[in-house]
Amino acid sequence: MQTAFRARLIDALPFWLSLGMVPLALIAMRWGGWWFLLMPLYAWYLMTVLDSVLGLNDENPDTETPESQLFWYRAITIIWFPVQAALIFGGIWWATRGGLSGWESLGLFFGIGVASGTIGIVYAHELLHQKSPLERWLGDLLLASTLYSHFRTEHLLVHHSWVATPRDAVSARYNEGFFRFFLRVLRECPQSAWKAETRRLARAGRSSFDRRNPFWRYGALQLGMLALAALIGGWWGVGLFVWQAFVAIWQLELTNYVEHYGLSRKHLGDGRYEHVMPRHSWNSSHTATNWLLINLQRHSDHHYKPDRRFPLLQTYSQDEAPQLPMGYPAMTFLAMVPPLWRRRMNPRVRAWRRQFYPEVEDWQPYNRGALPMPRNAL
Repeated sequence: MQTAFRARLIDALPFWLSLGMVPLALIAMRWGGWWFLLMPLYAWYLMTVLDSVLGLNDENPDTETPESQLFWYRAITIIWFPVQAALIFGGIWWATRGGLSGWESLGLFFGIGVASGTIGIVYAHELLHQKSPLERWLGDLLLASTLYSHFRTEHLLVHHSWVATPRDAVSARYNEGFFRFFLRVLRECPQSAWKAETRRLARAGRSSFDRRNPFWRYGALQLGMLALAALIGGWWGVGLFVWQAFVAIWQLELTNYVEHYGLSRKHLGDGRYEHVMPRHSWNSSHTATNWLLINLQRHSDHHYKPDRRFPLLQTYSQDEAPQLPMGYPAMTFLAMVPPLWRRRMNPRVRAWRRQFYPEVEDWQPYNRGALPMPRNAL
């Protein structure tokens, strides 16, 4: 059901739930102990409880809404980098000057890593899809603060082109457990991103090491972040920075695992695949977690229309896209326990196959990722 778009600040405020992490981080800094648990409790469990209370939101805003009416929605993604940087580097300053014990510091930066991954990288994902240089730079800075800058290249040049095919490392295969997936992604995605940039530069007759290769920018920004952490907190500061980055990456890849698990585009022969459709991403209309994750769970529409800004993303019915039984926070918890995940999700994948591809009799090549790819994709 399509509805008129509401451009007022009061209508955009639910998408500002991310700012709730700030006072919780300050409480953890001030009081130490187990107070750091407030941050994951807020992002994971409170949102899941609110989902159960608020239910699903099936309203679809008018996609023709002009960008001038999106100011209050875009604003939260634009201000988040300075907020996140203040939490990270302010936290390093406080922890390394005797404000917290060693284990309390690790707890604090676990919570900050949850914010960097659950919110920061999600906002970076929105920003890097935009044409505005300011937004793209803010996206790069957010990714650099988690030491995951290559995600920009891998996401734009690889994932969106090859989602739900063997070429895409972050499309989890049927029956693949999260931990195996995580190790595979950590190994394959940086290589995949480098090869994608190499091919792009080669088409213009340039070397892989040309100054236009964004990996130079990625490296400089990440080194700058590490240097600042060292300047503020020495080696312990660097360690805390790296720890929050790892937690953030873990959060991102849990989300990636959920978004496309077991879904495959149909192989048409000669290494060709059907076009990306809403059916190739798991869709979720859970209200509260879509507020926190700025509609990331309307992932079916994001892949169908990648240039559509988050306030205008559409949701789909089960006749058009597969539906998750819960929001991302609850689903990522299940993903950490592979037997529970398979019990809940494998029947849904098999039902999806029967619904959309009843003509496919042998799914084993899809399960193994053994289908051929076009030569120019290798």
